[in-house]
This record gives sequence, structure tokens and C-alpha cells, in this order.
Amino acid sequence: MGCRKRAPVTDLLRVVARNGTLVPDPRRTLPGRGASLHPNPECLHAAERRRAFVRALRSSAPVEAGPLRAHLLGTPSTAAGGAGPGAGDGRTTDRSNTDGSASGRSAVEGRTSSDEQAVKSPR
Repeated sequence: MGCRKRAPVTDLLRVVARNGTLVPDPRRTLPGRGASLHPNPECLHAAERRRAFVRALRSSAPVEAGPLRAHLLGTPSTAAGGAGPGAGDGRTTDRSNTDGSASGRSAVEGRTSSDEQAVKSPR
């Protein structure tokens, strides 16, 4: 959405609007209309600059990107005493994944057991 480059849906981060706020949906399970973008800050900035979220999500009002920005940049959405990114909240700060994504999560981490069954079972 931000950089307008095509990619498999598994490489993109789904985003939904909840109460005027952009919320990341890495498991792709939240209800409502969603938009997808590459999970990196450059793509987010490009989407914000072009006001792509309002168009893609068909929102009549501007949307706040705070939680989405915190998810992509690895910073807590509420600043607590100047703690660094990921300090004490269980997030990993290592951004070098084997799949090349910058989300700090491996591609397998977002899968459910039903996804694994679908991959393992022959058809």
C-alpha cells in the first residue's frame, strides 16, 4: 500500500481501523476491512504521506497510526519512563530474520496449528 510494490500476502502486514486508530493484525483475524503493507517504516511513511489508509480502508475520517507505528518501529505505544524499544515487554529487538522481513517475528510464528496441518497434509 505504501510503496505500491506487489508481494505475496504472507510477506505483508494486515492493518485494520478500530475506533479511528490503525491496528496491526499480524494473524489476519480481526474483523473489518483491512489493508496490507510491507512491515517496514519506509512503507508506512509512504502510505501516510499519500493518505493511502483513508482510501484503502474507506474511512470517512483521518486515522491515527500510533499503534501501527509502534508495532513497526518496535517501540512501546505508551512511553514509560524512557525505556528503550522492547525493554521488559517480551519483544525481541533483533530485526534480522531469515525470511528478510523487518517485523522482528519469524514467518512461522504467526501460523496456527490449522495452517501447519494444511501445509503437511497431501491433497
